[in-house]
Amino acid sequence: MKIVVLAGGISTERDVSLVSGREIYRALKENGHQTVLVDLFLGLSEPDRPLEQLFDADIDWAASVCSVSAEAPDLDSVKALRPGYRSLLGPHVLELCSLSDMVFLALHGSNGEDGRIQALFDLMGIRYTGTGHVSSAVSMDKELTKRMFRALDVPTPPGVTAVKGVPFTLPDAVGFPCMVKTCCGGSSVGVYRADDPSSLEEALKNAFSYEDQVVVERYVTGREFSVGVIEGKALPIIEIAPLEGFYDYKNKYQAGSTVETCPADLPPQTASRIQEHAEKACAAVGIESYARVDFMLEEQTGADYALEVNTLPGMTPTSLLPQEAAAMGYTFSQLCEWILQVSLKKYQ
Repeated sequence: MKIVVLAGGISTERDVSLVSGREIYRALKENGHQTVLVDLFLGLSEPDRPLEQLFDADIDWAASVCSVSAEAPDLDSVKALRPGYRSLLGPHVLELCSLSDMVFLALHGSNGEDGRIQALFDLMGIRYTGTGHVSSAVSMDKELTKRMFRALDVPTPPGVTAVKGVPFTLPDAVGFPCMVKTCCGGSSVGVYRADDPSSLEEALKNAFSYEDQVVVERYVTGREFSVGVIEGKALPIIEIAPLEGFYDYKNKYQAGSTVETCPADLPPQTASRIQEHAEKACAAVGIESYARVDFMLEEQTGADYALEVNTLPGMTPTSLLPQEAAAMGYTFSQLCEWILQVSLKKYQ
């Protein structure tokens, strides 16, 4: 197949997306596909041949992609590469995607998981991996996701929405400690723990630097897990145990920062319950193809709480979904092919 792997963009998860794209690109090439890796925002410089010939070109499209740094990317420097831009789509991106048999979305964060790219592709008749534009948009908004969870009785921590410029009082149902999260962020960028009124004020200030609306929810003390769901069926559960702090941007993408165990060491009844809740969480927001659901298991009560749905999970060397698939016997290349084939079913 002729496949465009679409990565990059200008979200806070740009660097993660590029590394996901690099790994997917290499896997699909290994699987025999004619594959091109393209940055959503930067696009292609003026090609020296017709676009359709790029699928057969002897070019290593991943050669310039570096590893993920410990800090979120400097987006201003990226935007400066396209002064006066008016579209997220870089030069020739849409044309190249239109020539493909499938676009493998390696986008993360607001550029790829909010449904806008999916909606555009739907209008253009371009086939792509992952869920559709409506479920993407719902899942990207943590406040809306929590509403959908509650509607289908998926357990989720008590939480409220805070709006920039509007006085905020922390409800007793949430209390301290609490977590402050941007509604539409990802990779734990714009996520803060607050232990008292002073740190809450600082956390809100920092979160509002990213977005005008944030979620404040009760902090759940316990163990953290994630569950991939493909075609409505949960994969083995992976446990995430950061060596320091919580599972923030650094701990997610710096090797050796987190201990990850898959399958997670859980009683069978608890594991089955979390997997069932993962499947229900995906159903609540209308997921097609595949996604990943993050959970906390409360230490004192043993209750599990769904935190969010990731509609385009990371595919970096330290990412969780590939580890879950490996526990089932799938290589990374086989996982990419599985995602590709599952996504094609939307168009049959």
